[in-house]
This record gives sequence, structure tokens and C-alpha cells, in this order.
Amino acid sequence: MDGYIVMSRKEARYAEILQRIRDGKLSQKEGAERLSLTTRHVRRLSRTFERGGLPGLVHGNRGRPSNRKVSDEEREHIVSLIRERYADFRPTFAREKLQELHDIDRDPKTIRAIMVEAGLWKPRIRKQEKHRSWRERRPCFGDMQQYDGSYEYWFEDRGPKCCLLASIDDATGIVTRAVFEGHEGVEPTFRFWQAYLETRGKPVSIYVDRFSTYSMNHETAKENGDTLTQFERAMKDSGVELIRANSPQAKGRVERLFETLQDRLVKELRLAGISTPDEANRFLEERFLPLFNARFSVVPREQGDHHTKLREREREALPSVFSRQCERVVKKDFTVTYDKVWYQLSEEQPATVYTGDRVCVEERLDDSIRFRLHGKYLRSCQLPERPKRVVRNVTTLSPRSPYTPAKDHPWRKFDFSHSSKEIVRTGHF
Repeated sequence: MDGYIVMSRKEARYAEILQRIRDGKLSQKEGAERLSLTTRHVRRLSRTFERGGLPGLVHGNRGRPSNRKVSDEEREHIVSLIRERYADFRPTFAREKLQELHDIDRDPKTIRAIMVEAGLWKPRIRKQEKHRSWRERRPCFGDMQQYDGSYEYWFEDRGPKCCLLASIDDATGIVTRAVFEGHEGVEPTFRFWQAYLETRGKPVSIYVDRFSTYSMNHETAKENGDTLTQFERAMKDSGVELIRANSPQAKGRVERLFETLQDRLVKELRLAGISTPDEANRFLEERFLPLFNARFSVVPREQGDHHTKLREREREALPSVFSRQCERVVKKDFTVTYDKVWYQLSEEQPATVYTGDRVCVEERLDDSIRFRLHGKYLRSCQLPERPKRVVRNVTTLSPRSPYTPAKDHPWRKFDFSHSSKEIVRTGHF
């Protein structure tokens, strides 16, 4: 506007102090203290103010386009690329893909501003949430693994809905393992952690929620501390501490991981043309996770690795540890039933077996069934059908005919009429 000078509050404050210095009401040293500047800079500003007045204090580029402004042609090119290929990408992720695939290197804030102006991104308005105290990260890699599963249409309309199981290190933010499975049940969880222990060793602790796979939630079971889920029992046998979160916010690191993956991984799978879990698992291991960890991991407070490497005996015991286990009673014919199937125990065994013994049944991940008693595995074979009961052949006796005394039997010689008269006469009965 003609006749007006647009100044910021900072520049107006400079003008006020410099005017007082020029009028002799303040020294340059006092003016420098009030403006939190050096006296040398105040002398420079005073000379500029003397020569140019108020306009000399205003930045020379005010009202002019920036020398680093994105040209209209480049802006239109960026908008067309994002609209065509990355319309549902967030600004930071869209900027990465523009740099990686199209050699367009612009600041994320610039890309965000372009997307907002073009209507491709709507800034989120954060709601005020309940205050929660921040929990400090564990100091060293391997101290704690946060673990959870996330159900999502990871392949969009190219495949079915499935579950991504993932663990993230609390100290470094490194995604230590991620696998696509059909669900978050016992067997997928067992496969996940058996492979984890074989590859990396045992972490100090695992942080999980109170999903039924990881925690006994029935009220009656809660009262008995010895009642464990299959996963709790496996972690106890492995010597790994299991920590249960009371809220999703408590294990916020893995929750935020899934929030990020539901945005980035879905789009990366789309760009790679992947539509099956097997292909996605290879993509995760070979390409996605190394780049993801390099970008988002942090430096821990302490260097080192607190995973415990498995001894050979522990490695051999993993199939037993990560198996469904329950107890069954040995019947009188030395058979054991499990899942409606009958098994015959052999006569020669590594341990003495009595009828009525309670044996531990292991249903392993390879679908094999093992019976364990006193730490020894029993020999058995599966029966094709339930053993038939042995029925004794009992001879059926014919009904007995009434007994008829012989003609010369003493009972026939007895005179009943005489005996009756004597009884009446004497009165003895």
C-alpha cells in the first residue's frame, strides 16, 4: 500500500530504540542490552536508520517472490505426479517417493504446502488428549521387545485381510521381526518367536497386551496364579520375562509402528505389485525393513546387545517349548487319547509307565504328537480306530425246574395231622 510501511513487531521495536538513541535518550550500549544485540550490530543498524529511515529497517525481499520459490511449471508437475500416483500418500512419504523415483528433491514442508494448496492433503487438527507420563526407553538393544499383531487389508483389494505380527526393540526402535500370518493365535505366535530365538537369541523381556493368546483373562483363572496360557508357559520355559500392558498407550511404540506401516507398507506393497503373504514376507525381510530401520531407528543410551544366544541344548528344545501342551491319563490298556485319536504306548519304554500316570502331550508346530513322562519321550503308535472292549463269553443257564422230593424222602413219611393235634393240646407252637 502506497504511503504505508509494513513492519513486524521486532522491526518496530528496533525503530523505537534506535530513535531514542538518535535523540540522545539512550546510549548504544543501553540500546544493545534492551534489544539483546551486540553494540557492533546496534551501530550498524543506527547507520542504516540514519541513511534510510524506517524503510531501511525492513527486509529488502519483503513483498518480493523468494529466490528459492518453486516455479509454476515444477509445481504443476509435482501436483500431477502426486494426483496420479501418490494421491493417498502423506506429505513426507510423498516427498520420499518424488525424490527416490522422480529425482525431485524438495523439503517435506514445501511438498506439504503444495499438497494443501492443491487440496491433496488436509492438515489434521489434533484433539487435546488425556495427559500421560512418558516412559523412558530401555537403555540397551535387546532389553525389551514390544510385540503385537495388526489386522488390515494389507494388499487392499488384491488379497484377503490378514494379520501382520511384528516386534520392535524398545531401546532403538528397530523392527526386529515382522511376518504376515492368517491370525494372531497360538501357532502363528509360536512360529514367530521360535524363529526369533533361533535367529537373534533370547531378549530380556517381551511387552504384550492382554489379548487371550498372551494372558489368562477369565476371572476364575486370574485367582489362580499357576494358570498360564500356552504362550505364558512357553516364555516361562524359555526364561524370558513377559510384561503385560494395561492399555494400548503403555506399549505405544508398537502401536505407532502399526499406524506407520498401515500407511507406508500398504503403499509400498502396491507399488511393488505384491498381493500374497509369501511375497510380502520376502519383501519385508529383503527390502522394506532394512530401509525402514535405517531411517527411523535411534541410537540407544548404551551400546551392546542384551540378547542371550541359545546353547545347543536350548536350541534342540525349542520345538518342545513352542508346542501346545496338556496332560492325559494312561488307561488300563496303556492307551492315551488326544484330540479324539487313540495312541498305543509300546511295551518297552525309556521310563517306567503305570496305568493312571499323567503324561504330557506335546502338539508341535510340524503337527507331530509326542508324549513325555518324567522328562523322557515315550514310544507310541497311532491306532486306526478306538480299541474294542473285550466281552467275555458267559454261558446262559436254563431256568431251574422246581425240586420234587423222592417218594421215600423222610419228609413224606412225617404225619402232619398227628403233629397238629399235639401242638393244639400242649399249646406249644
